[in-house]
Amino acid sequence: MNITNDIKPVTYLKSRAAELLNQINETHRPVIITQNGEPRAVLQDPKSYENMRNAIGLLKLISAGETDVREGRVVGHDDVFDTLEDDLKAAMK
Repeated sequence: MNITNDIKPVTYLKSRAAELLNQINETHRPVIITQNGEPRAVLQDPKSYENMRNAIGLLKLISAGETDVREGRVVGHDDVFDTLEDDLKAAMK
């Protein structure tokens, strides 16, 4: 991937918005929009954005789990299943 092809000035966006949207949706590569030579925004197709958000969500869950393990906030699987079994038996009475 050559990221320099995916950096466009805001004037390019203004004059060729439809073409740029087609490129993004076909290649699934984000495009960085610059203003006065500085990066100001990133355009991305909806599916790639959704995938990125899902990946970030999973990474947050993994990080929280690792913190729980480090801080000793864990329960053994035998205890979990015993509790579930007891709860199910109580619910069926």
